[in-house]
Amino acid sequence: MFTQFKNIDTAFRHIRLFSIMLIIANVLIGYYYVYKSYQFVNAAQGRIYVLYNGKVLQAMATDRKSNLPVELRDHISTFHQYFFNLIPDDKAIQASISKALYLADQSAKRQYDNLKESGYYNNLISANISEEIEIDSTVLDIDSYPFSFVCYASQKLTRSTSTATKRLVTKGQIRDLKKQTDDNPHGFLIQNWEIIENQNLVQ
Repeated sequence: MFTQFKNIDTAFRHIRLFSIMLIIANVLIGYYYVYKSYQFVNAAQGRIYVLYNGKVLQAMATDRKSNLPVELRDHISTFHQYFFNLIPDDKAIQASISKALYLADQSAKRQYDNLKESGYYNNLISANISEEIEIDSTVLDIDSYPFSFVCYASQKLTRSTSTATKRLVTKGQIRDLKKQTDDNPHGFLIQNWEIIENQNLVQ
């Protein structure tokens, strides 16, 4: 009889040990699957799929800070293109300047008002002058905030009889609005913007 109790006690110990090991194994497997799921979600968040011309393309998401210089240069370039790429048409000039003013503060509006009061835009229209610029380089300082920049560009004014080329240098600062819109896709704003050089180049 005692042998029977001893066998039952031994069997109970074995079952208890087996149950404990099974619970530990289940907990470890659970932790493993949670970890792998977390890795999978992070990897999935880093992938973006873009539909372009009916084709699905994969793009990689990156931290905005790693792309900051590229975004800042594109914002500066876009602003200058809108502000200086003009044709001799009043409505087209207004539309282009309006787009530029979404990307900058009152300093750009003051430059526009000064040019308008001096008859600059009326002269473009009356003389049928087309104006376009090409950004040569943009020097950025992203070590201090707001970020400062100097933009070097070539400005070409085309008349029916001749073409003049000017050297254009502007400077300003950029602050982060922390919000992107359709009119300001990068979410930056140019401030304290001024034209520091705009001289004819010797042909």
